[in-house]
Amino acid sequence: MKFGVVIFPGSNCDEDIIHVLQNVMGQQVVRLWHKDHDLQGADFIVLPGGFSFGDYLRSGAIARFSPIMQEVIQFAAKGGKVMGICNGFQILAEAGLVPGALLHNKNRKFICRNIYMRAQTQNSMVTRGIDPQRALKIPLAHGEGNYFADADVLKSINDNDQVLFRYCDEAGNITDESNPNGSLENIAGVTNKERNVFGFMPHPERASESLVGNQDGLAIFESILSLANA
Repeated sequence: MKFGVVIFPGSNCDEDIIHVLQNVMGQQVVRLWHKDHDLQGADFIVLPGGFSFGDYLRSGAIARFSPIMQEVIQFAAKGGKVMGICNGFQILAEAGLVPGALLHNKNRKFICRNIYMRAQTQNSMVTRGIDPQRALKIPLAHGEGNYFADADVLKSINDNDQVLFRYCDEAGNITDESNPNGSLENIAGVTNKERNVFGFMPHPERASESLVGNQDGLAIFESILSLANA
């Protein structure tokens, strides 16, 4: 599978995701600069974490208008697979590729720590191979990760099984105490109606090697590849 990783000014997790996809998962990866108009034949596009354009205005609000996003939006409209992690999720939301918005964390502070989350559906490429009862320990690092949607959108994504992950405690219980940022219904990630665009705040690429003492993030990449190779 050929992955394209989009790099914006301010991206700082691009090399992390490239390393995991290329060196850990053994996949072909191409770097896509934000001013490009060529996706270089990638089968799967990744928008990495970071602080694109310094998070001015709102996180992802400027990156959403980068030239390459025209191609990403067209790619997604044709059924192409797109995944946004942290700032990438914020960019997807700003571009209208996934429902909802990411607001400032409830405590108004930047959060950087490990959290737990559980897959909420097996009807998506990124979660199909994950045990829904398993609490994944994944790092979190953001100032605007508070997921919000109005009542109609929230009902729609629940009815359509579009919630990918919810924050939980170590035992897998979804509680108010395990919600790190105030996200509605503990939502950590969602997909679009067509199930080809995926966005979530936690960083699985930071938990994918024994060297860092945590490989829970591999579950997401393994799920993607298992379905792609099926």
